[in-house]
Amino acid sequence: MYTISQLAKSAGVNVETVRYYERRGLIEQPDKPTEGYRRYPVTTLNRIRFIKRAQELGFTLEEISHLLMLDNTPCQEVQDMASHKLVSVRAKMADLRRLETVFFKIVVTLCLNIKLHLLRLLLVPYLG
Repeated sequence: MYTISQLAKSAGVNVETVRYYERRGLIEQPDKPTEGYRRYPVTTLNRIRFIKRAQELGFTLEEISHLLMLDNTPCQEVQDMASHKLVSVRAKMADLRRLETVFFKIVVTLCLNIKLHLLRLLLVPYLG
């Protein structure tokens, strides 16, 4: 069991993030005991880690909220959600491939221009 600050530290987030997730309904806020601090179970830590990893993979908090409710969701709805996300991921991948091509051309062109410039500098004494 964790206090909110221990939970936040273990999950690699700040306390305000934990409170925000509680307000959004992504994690449950435990009851406050008559004395002391709220105690969060390890399942809450795992849930926060899941949320953060899903965000790293490009899911929004709204999408993550839906993912967390999947066990009560009909299979067709899960399939529709996954298909929609797959389209989004493929579009991002295509954008990244285009960006990669642009940067590759910049790097190659820049490198060639530098080499040509150096070659001219080296040859000028001999041509001039």
